[in-house]
Amino acid sequence: MTLRAEAHTPPATEVRRFGPAQKWVHRTTAALMGVCVVTAAFLYVPELAELVGRRELVVRIHECAGLALPVPVLAGLVSRAFRADLGHLNRFGPHDKVWLRAALRRDKRRSQRPAAKFNAGQKIYAAWIAGASLVMLGTGLIMWFTHLTPIMWRTSATFVHDWLALTIGIVLAGHIGMALADPEARGGLRTGKVSREWAQREHPLWRP
Repeated sequence: MTLRAEAHTPPATEVRRFGPAQKWVHRTTAALMGVCVVTAAFLYVPELAELVGRRELVVRIHECAGLALPVPVLAGLVSRAFRADLGHLNRFGPHDKVWLRAALRRDKRRSQRPAAKFNAGQKIYAAWIAGASLVMLGTGLIMWFTHLTPIMWRTSATFVHDWLALTIGIVLAGHIGMALADPEARGGLRTGKVSREWAQREHPLWRP
């Protein structure tokens, strides 16, 4: 009789965090948002506007990028995995309150910052940037089709659009800074995988 050695499968050192749909939506949305921010800077900063000169072209690029901004998210809804991630982002649990209290106290202990697939900060950022993008789209349309609304609406829309654009720029800078400070999280968006050790440390309630 031949004895077979029992096969032992070593535990996986990596876990899948994002699939192709999530990565595509994030990259495409980031690219469109980047175009909006850069073109806005060239439209509102005189020194940058002088470098380009072709203001009408910059305006058209800005408008097209803004109109296309919701498209990646809408297209991503075809993916079940992307819809599942939206569900995770839209649900706040008791552990998210604990995470926020620790963040407000600047308590960086991992035991005081429990998180599932997304932490409370990521959930708030996702909700805020989604709402801000819709407001920017609405006010931008009012500014574009000037003949459809009274002048008071156009003036208010311009005020909201300009100041919200500045706020978005600041928030995006913070978002990029946090991404640069965490190479593992950044790699997860690039490759779709993260190390099991990172997942257990940063998102202990997440069960891949």
